[in-house]
Amino acid sequence: MHLLPSIEVNPATEATASVIWLHGLGADGSDFEAIIPQLNLPKELPIRFIFPSAPTIPVTINGGFVMPAWYDILEINIERKVDEQQLMQSASAVHALIDHQITRGIDSRRIILAGFSQGGAVCYQAALSYDKPLGGLIAMSTYFATAYSIELNTANRSLPIHIYHGNQDSMVSEKLGYKAKQSLEDMNYKPSYDKYTMGHEVCFEQITDISKQLQAWLLAE
Repeated sequence: MHLLPSIEVNPATEATASVIWLHGLGADGSDFEAIIPQLNLPKELPIRFIFPSAPTIPVTINGGFVMPAWYDILEINIERKVDEQQLMQSASAVHALIDHQITRGIDSRRIILAGFSQGGAVCYQAALSYDKPLGGLIAMSTYFATAYSIELNTANRSLPIHIYHGNQDSMVSEKLGYKAKQSLEDMNYKPSYDKYTMGHEVCFEQITDISKQLQAWLLAE
């Protein structure tokens, strides 16, 4: 499969882990690049960051305006009606990025998926259906769009998952973030959940917590 266009940021020494980080609706791969120095990761944890860009497609809820999107959103409601086929295609594209990192010498168990909003919905699908064990999933201000249709892969039945959400989010209600947590628990996962006094965004406290989580997963013996 042709790989998604991506911004790649490599550490000063040879990478021993990779984080594939997906942006939200209307953004692109550059959206979270500036977060790397803010994570303040230790030198003994050389991580390669990959920030892919979504294709540009018409988005129904935005009057058919063409913009970067991982899938079309057909209706804005509590259930978030989406084009599931497009979401699946995006998840398959993420699988290709994971496969590529493995061919470059990164153990699958040291590959983390991180996604914001739409990107998080794709990461839920991609991580839980992938056929090799991954290192973790970071879901930010997002929802589990394929909770009722996903075919879980046994390779990631013990996947560590951390959900982050703003309690003032007017774009993706925190109810959807908490609903994702409950859906995962019903599937026998054990997700962690943190909420912040913020809207549909990422705050400094959250960045600090994400850094701690990455270190906990990737520096653990």
